[in-house]
Amino acid sequence: MRSRILLSAILMIAAGPATAETRTALFAGGCFWCLEADMDHVRGVTATTSGYAGGKSSMPTYNDYESGDHREVVKVEFDDAVISYGDLVATFLRTIDVTDSGGQFCDRGHAYTSAVHALDEGQANEARVAIAAAESALGEKIVTSVEGPVKFWAAEEEHQNFHLGMKRRLTLFGFVDQTASYKRYRKGCGRDAQVKRVWGEEAYKGVDRAM
Repeated sequence: MRSRILLSAILMIAAGPATAETRTALFAGGCFWCLEADMDHVRGVTATTSGYAGGKSSMPTYNDYESGDHREVVKVEFDDAVISYGDLVATFLRTIDVTDSGGQFCDRGHAYTSAVHALDEGQANEARVAIAAAESALGEKIVTSVEGPVKFWAAEEEHQNFHLGMKRRLTLFGFVDQTASYKRYRKGCGRDAQVKRVWGEEAYKGVDRAM
């Protein structure tokens, strides 16, 4: 008996701790530069990719995705041993204006509307629970929709991690690097200010960065 227990313990030690599963979420929350930057600072998120989804056209690009009825989205890969899908949805909701059905902040139209693209029925159920809890916390209706699985198209390389880029680009402020351009855009669009107006102390709850 003792030998069997000892053998089991040795095998467990040799195998090490159970490995967590990396899961995927897909969120639409306005400008994908901004949403990707926020999701990068959520504990348990392991990778993010900006892209397009939900439309009818194939191979959408930054120049034509809106005409194909796609949204800007971010694919989020996360460690479900660190953060559950439901908690990730709850954090996502607190990074956007969940009361705006016409777009997000200064970006208007369907391409910038918010949604949770659930990849299966389990995710859809968790998302609905998170939205119901968020509505209770907010005290008003949340318009962010829960929609089914869609084809995801990764955006061009220049849009990935845009908030960290050092490539210089011509803007209304002259030639500045991407990081400076991103910060000016985000502030000028009023994203952080509006999220704080909507959510108050719960704004960016779960996002580990100074706002």
